[in-house]
Amino acid sequence: MYDVTIIGCGVVGASLAYTLSQYDLKVLVLERENDIAMGTTKANSAIVHAGYDPEPGTLIAELNVRGSAMMEDLCRSLDVKYKRIGSFVLAFDEESRRHLDKLYDNGVKNGVPDMRILTGDEARAMDPNLSQEACAALYAPSAAIIDPWGLCIAQAEVAVRNGVTVKLRSQVTGLETRGDGLLLHTTSGDYETRYAVNCAGGWGHEICALTGESEWEAKPSRGEYYLLDKSSGDLVKHVIFQCPTAAGKGVLVAPTVHGNLIVGPSADPAESPYSRETTLAGLDAVAAASRKSVNGIDLRQSIRNFAGVRAITSDPDFIIRPAKACARLLHVAGIKSPGLSAAPAIAEYARDRLADMGVALHKKAEWDGARTQVRFKELSQAEKAELIARNPRYGRVICRCETITEGEIVAAIHSPIPPCSIDGVKRRAGAGMGRCQGGFCGPRVLDILTRELGQSPLDILQDGDGTTLLIGETKGGAKA
Repeated sequence: MYDVTIIGCGVVGASLAYTLSQYDLKVLVLERENDIAMGTTKANSAIVHAGYDPEPGTLIAELNVRGSAMMEDLCRSLDVKYKRIGSFVLAFDEESRRHLDKLYDNGVKNGVPDMRILTGDEARAMDPNLSQEACAALYAPSAAIIDPWGLCIAQAEVAVRNGVTVKLRSQVTGLETRGDGLLLHTTSGDYETRYAVNCAGGWGHEICALTGESEWEAKPSRGEYYLLDKSSGDLVKHVIFQCPTAAGKGVLVAPTVHGNLIVGPSADPAESPYSRETTLAGLDAVAAASRKSVNGIDLRQSIRNFAGVRAITSDPDFIIRPAKACARLLHVAGIKSPGLSAAPAIAEYARDRLADMGVALHKKAEWDGARTQVRFKELSQAEKAELIARNPRYGRVICRCETITEGEIVAAIHSPIPPCSIDGVKRRAGAGMGRCQGGFCGPRVLDILTRELGQSPLDILQDGDGTTLLIGETKGGAKA
């Protein structure tokens, strides 16, 4: 029997697994997809928000600011890309200028450090491509950019290395109370656990419904994005927002930690967490809004459009509490923006709620919470030569756009949570992240996966289950 079972392995589930791996507990993570970081964690703005937007006194406000403060040290320990660059919220008229005062007051009450309200000219002096129409801006230097799936994968890998078990393709389909624990029915079998945590993101309401009581209404929202080539990556130096509305924080323009420019998202009701299609109307709305904030955005430099679905619910706050109809189930649900920013603090808060529910927390005598990753292109010439001498695979570049080597890809394939797809390799090693989006390296990554996993190339996936690229062989023996 497991002590704690975490349902879902996005960034929140992985953060909790990482946190609980520090204790003498038998921990299981159940993930419905064929890899971790496959939901909202895979498709979002990649921003660590400062914390001025949430209403003071809410759990969102408390955990946003605390999580933001924790993030830099955590990413340094895990060797995850993170850069504190600060953010601007722009005002374009007197009404939105007054809203900046409200955001500033929120931030002060929430404990956001070092904020300032600037004139438009002061903001443009710091970021020259801001719109001339912006009359004022709220500056929050503690905002940052991050690799969201990198954070999720790193924490989950460290958790596994410290004894946590991760089961993929394990959708929870039933939940029963059995004596002093729970029996979880899944698509990979049944699991006994003393306590369970609902970190299922967009599917959190379905886990709640398995208790026999629906405690909130799911209101998923789809956000569409442009990702621009690195030639546009230095257009702005900060994260650029407009004043938020009831639909969310609005369209942002920001550099990414990989050197690109991200523009988005829209905000439209979604039918389900799988409603990740992009639309002409949504992308047009993103384009128009972004040009209001920043001069010179060239959307012809887009290398990818994508959409993510936010796990919004009828409850305006984060939902972190025991289930009403199941005393051994802890809900960690409704984790909408700023869920990524708050994730490490959410994990600690959930840990404490588990202790309140009866989980005994005894620190392990030995625990290693650090992780390092080889990034060949960032090494010195001497370091590259030494690495190639030890392992010649690091001397073969597979992804030309990002200079990702065969050695890095093989290391990713044999990591603690091995990928089964080309995009799984991309999330771990970066192959396919560049201008051609895998057009050159994709077939080569497929060949390496085939070799390293001992599988037929017909079974290698692009990403989720059902995304096979090859369907058979031609008469001459070539794959088709």
